[in-house]
Amino acid sequence: MANASGRLDRQALLEELQIAGFVPEAHAAYRPLLMDGLRFFLERLSPPRQAAILAEQLRLPRATSPARRLATLFRRCPTLHKLGQVVARDRRLAPELRANLQGLESLEPTTPMVEVTAIIQRELGTVAGLEVAPTALAEASVAVVVPVVWRPLAGAAPLSGVLKVLRPGVEEQLHEELEIWAALGVFLEQRCADRQLPALDYRNTLDSIRRLLAHEIRLDREQIHLARAAAFHANSSAVLIPGLLPFCTARITAMERVEGRKVTDPGLSPGERRRLARLLIEALLAKPFWSNPSSAACFHADPHAGNLFATNDGRLAILDWALVTPLDKAQRVAVVQAVASALTQDEGGMVRALAALGNPSDPAALRAAVAAGLRQVRQGTFPGMDWLMTLLDQLGTAGAMQFPENLTLFRKALLTLTGVINDVSGQPSIDEVLILSGLMQCSRESATRWLVPFHSRTFGTHLSNADWFGLWAGLPLTVTRYWTGIWRDALEG
Repeated sequence: MANASGRLDRQALLEELQIAGFVPEAHAAYRPLLMDGLRFFLERLSPPRQAAILAEQLRLPRATSPARRLATLFRRCPTLHKLGQVVARDRRLAPELRANLQGLESLEPTTPMVEVTAIIQRELGTVAGLEVAPTALAEASVAVVVPVVWRPLAGAAPLSGVLKVLRPGVEEQLHEELEIWAALGVFLEQRCADRQLPALDYRNTLDSIRRLLAHEIRLDREQIHLARAAAFHANSSAVLIPGLLPFCTARITAMERVEGRKVTDPGLSPGERRRLARLLIEALLAKPFWSNPSSAACFHADPHAGNLFATNDGRLAILDWALVTPLDKAQRVAVVQAVASALTQDEGGMVRALAALGNPSDPAALRAAVAAGLRQVRQGTFPGMDWLMTLLDQLGTAGAMQFPENLTLFRKALLTLTGVINDVSGQPSIDEVLILSGLMQCSRESATRWLVPFHSRTFGTHLSNADWFGLWAGLPLTVTRYWTGIWRDALEG
């Protein structure tokens, strides 16, 4: 893997990784592009980091599988580490690759404890009653987790907590990698043209991801998100958000310790796994989606299994709030309107709802995608969240629409959550839980609906009285649209 100069031989490493073989067959045309992109990334790392990657790969046994080599490479680079966590639960990937990437969700610590201790001492100084464990508990893409015991007062009962400490040098590593990502989008667009692949908006997409990943090391932002999440879920006895301890800094988040195991732990009983799957959907998707309509709803944007624990007392603990993504009122209204339009076969309503979610650049392609989506509904597909997000994916891939950063991140989070839920328990479906939760919210709103204007959508269901009236009054038209569409489908073959 090394050339005559001793630098990393990227081509040899890529051949060892056999990365093209991990790309699903449906996207086989993009295998060369993936190889080009990874080569571009590796060759722009600093010589010391290239040397460290090479040394680590050479230490692996010669018979090490490509999937294991790839996971090892991802661990070495914070941005690739995060990417690995995102796709680890994607069932379209080969099982061996998924298993290796899932190992990135929770790692054995490798950072020397003496370096971690030095950071803790520099950041916190002396905290009365605080005892720091001599060994770390775990390691993530940007931080090391260290157990602590804190006695706030002499003779008081000890509090069990952890310190999430940024790894030494991770800021510099992340900065270097994000600068590479800034140039990667332009490179990929050029290679798409060279290889005659569809022109996708890599530049803006990767720039959005780059800005989001930069928040990974903003632990002060995570602490704000943690406090808000704790307040949001305060009335839920089934959900635990770790409480903050009063000695956080910009490089250390101090919080209570959660005792439990990952929600994907195979030792959990089938009944417990089904309960956890439903609770995951309710806590991470349904509750924020149907929440207070006067403000943006914030969703956990990194819901991989390493951040989701089943506690020893049966609660769902949601960890690591470094990344969140808001959906404002208008966006949630548009989602509901898109689904309602699909149920009523209202093509014009669908077009308007989707246009409200992004910036259409090809109206003809948008109308064609809507027509295809409505045809799927007539053929028996329920127009739920998966159907809608797949439709948005198709519009983005075709270059027909550009979407705001928060919606892109929401889509990424939903894909991750779906993979986790499938690994926890295939039942129930996301749409099932989301709809039932929405109906319960509707029931809670019924007593106050007569107090507001007819067209007001100031409800958690994001539907006005006029919307509900239109759905019921329009049933005959809906039936006509369905049968007209079915006849048209039959004639078109």
